[in-house]
Amino acid sequence: MEVAVLDIKGKETGRKAKLSDSVFAIEPNDHAVYLDVKQYLANQRQGTHKAKERAEITGSTRKIKKQKGTGTARAGSIKSPIFKGGGRVFGPRPRNYGFKLNKNLKRLARKSALSIKAKGESIYVIEDFSFDAPKTKSMIDVLKALGIQDKKSLIVLGDSNKNVYLSSRNLKGLEVVNSSELSTYGILNAKNIVLLEGSLEGIESNLSK
Repeated sequence: MEVAVLDIKGKETGRKAKLSDSVFAIEPNDHAVYLDVKQYLANQRQGTHKAKERAEITGSTRKIKKQKGTGTARAGSIKSPIFKGGGRVFGPRPRNYGFKLNKNLKRLARKSALSIKAKGESIYVIEDFSFDAPKTKSMIDVLKALGIQDKKSLIVLGDSNKNVYLSSRNLKGLEVVNSSELSTYGILNAKNIVLLEGSLEGIESNLSK
């Protein structure tokens, strides 16, 4: 498929960018997308939750009442989970929520996400650009020219560009990544995907393996 290449003022340059059908026009695999997004969100969890169990509660170790003759159930420790202030039974423990996915499935998920965006005409291709200095207003002008200033967007660079990245850092709803940092969650979380010409080769080589 072909997409018109725009400049940073939102005007067509007269050139067309060819997007590989094997990356941007496949039949989306919903389950692969689900698993990749699930893994991304799982990796964001700290997993540092912890509740004290009865062995960790500070309290007396004496037997709190005699074994027989009270008319109630026998009890040995004030730290028992059945008493107020006692330990918690099966409480949360620190753990890692991450799980493994193979590379081919993750590639399929990213290609599926890009194909979904391409089908919805949410992908823009613009010529490579840079700024002389980090300036948020410069980035706002680019977004306004493309008509996406009020929409959650993802800009994909071919190579690291410090000034472009720093210019976007204060803008809510805008994320800037390199082609090698592209994730399924990032693609689907954005309303629009802005691809710089220099990123196309990297995206297609990473996902066509």
